[in-house]
Amino acid sequence: MTQPDYELERALHAQGYLRIAGVDEVGRGPLAGPVTAAAVILTPAQIPQGLNDSKKLSAKKREMLETSLMAEAEVSIAHATVEEIDRINILKASHLAMERAVAALDPPPDYLLIDGNLIPKGLRTPSEAVVKGDGRSVSIAAASIVAKMCRDRVMVDLAQQHPGYGWEKNAGYPTKQHREGLQNIGVTPHHRRSFKPVHNILYQE
Repeated sequence: MTQPDYELERALHAQGYLRIAGVDEVGRGPLAGPVTAAAVILTPAQIPQGLNDSKKLSAKKREMLETSLMAEAEVSIAHATVEEIDRINILKASHLAMERAVAALDPPPDYLLIDGNLIPKGLRTPSEAVVKGDGRSVSIAAASIVAKMCRDRVMVDLAQQHPGYGWEKNAGYPTKQHREGLQNIGVTPHHRRSFKPVHNILYQE
């Protein structure tokens, strides 16, 4: 299994960029909860062993890596709310969360490696979109882990307030338990009303 490395960052260092942030988001697909983004600046000495795309790691390994990253690296996390998702759409909201995460880094980065094929329009920092970046760049992989861990905790907290949807396990994704909860319990303030399964329940004929 190939793992992300520091090659993209190293090439940018050679061009004179010193503060390179990896940026990633999590939570585009769920029916509930915010979309969360993280921006992480790593030096080679701060790369924890076993760092990889968050989707390829066990929950325990993610937790260990997050602890290490929060202690060693420069990390910033931001969200876009359910209201923002419904108002401007999920793609723009995920970009808004990324822009907020980048803006919170102080001092600011001088180059961004962004997971995906699009660069958020609101970013003024030189940037590069990296398709499947969490499998290529350690900085993006670090951002993917930090964003996922933070958002999962948000959903566990919301699950205490709204039991029956399984958010503590499914993080708001449309699992069978979540869909059944929507049908049987109804729509909460944390559901994304612009998403079809939620919209259809709200506006049933």
